[in-house]
Amino acid sequence: MHRHKLVTVIGARPQFIKASAVSRALATSRVFSEVIIHTGQHFDDNMSKVFFDELAIPAPRHNLGIGSLGHGAMTGRMLERIEQILLAERPSLVLVYGDTNSTLAGALAARKLQVPVAHVEAGLRSFNLRMPEEVNRILTDRISDLLFCPTSSAVANLRAEGFEGFPCRIHLTGDVMEDTARHFGRLAAGKATVVDRLSLRGRPFALCTLHRAENTDDAGRLASIVAALHEIARELPVVLPLHPRTAGAIRRQAIAIDLQVIEPVGYIDMVALLQAARLVLTDSGGLQKEAYFFERPCVTLRDETEWVELVQGGCNWLAGATTQGILAAYRSAAAARPDFSTKLYGGGAASSAIVAAIEDYFAADRQ
Repeated sequence: MHRHKLVTVIGARPQFIKASAVSRALATSRVFSEVIIHTGQHFDDNMSKVFFDELAIPAPRHNLGIGSLGHGAMTGRMLERIEQILLAERPSLVLVYGDTNSTLAGALAARKLQVPVAHVEAGLRSFNLRMPEEVNRILTDRISDLLFCPTSSAVANLRAEGFEGFPCRIHLTGDVMEDTARHFGRLAAGKATVVDRLSLRGRPFALCTLHRAENTDDAGRLASIVAALHEIARELPVVLPLHPRTAGAIRRQAIAIDLQVIEPVGYIDMVALLQAARLVLTDSGGLQKEAYFFERPCVTLRDETEWVELVQGGCNWLAGATTQGILAAYRSAAAARPDFSTKLYGGGAASSAIVAAIEDYFAADRQ
């Protein structure tokens, strides 16, 4: 049987996590062979190499090393390099994930060369065009041939935007991050992790991550978030794996941090922290869902979220970035008893659904 070549474009931590599940499923396919391009958007060992090693993602054939640039320069350089690789590799399909500059560059390069595009995590909307991620995901959806939606609300967003009239296929697959969380949650339970190294096991604490540009690049927002974290830490210790972008912003703005700050951690360590934490405070889209998968209340340090079903289901509290707003959301989350029994994200079978849909696409249209 002829094997199609599938090129996967990834570059940031959340994409490594998502790709690990789909790459495992692709490895069992008799229809595809996978070639990975790593753009380098997250390039240091703590943000990149450790994830490839831990998550058993196939080694990238192409490492572009493009990071630490402005949006225009980063996306432009990625587009140029990815186009060169696609011309050489001649794939049957390009697979992109999420909403980063790597996502948009991969989709644009493929579309310009008339290579079909598949978008994992299609249909998400924050309805805030100030967010670079919102722009990336809208544009990527519009030029994709296969749209893999993690939730029914994502499908509804695409329908409301008229996608059923476009030459594309919309699939409700569930969320690949649940596949990964279930798989690595079992692995983390049997390992010595950062929880043990920091003597956190059995001690109550809140896990916090903070990295989005809307928070780190706005001096007022960052200062008010840190002030709220300090107040929370008076009654519940806050563990903060510090993202390089946030560390730089804190230095530039001379903000004092009196929390349990640690280096960025790999995925298994993050899973272990989630399993041990009492609750989560984050501006990460992925960690909001991971908190749900591991049954932890989540306070979201943003003005909106793509994961509206978590807020509607009483598992997630939108706090914004004001000190008082965060403290109010924290108190609500700490007192709540959320129902985590709902199956909002497909139950852990999204990757196999995605691979089956891609195989069906080529069986119907390409052979």
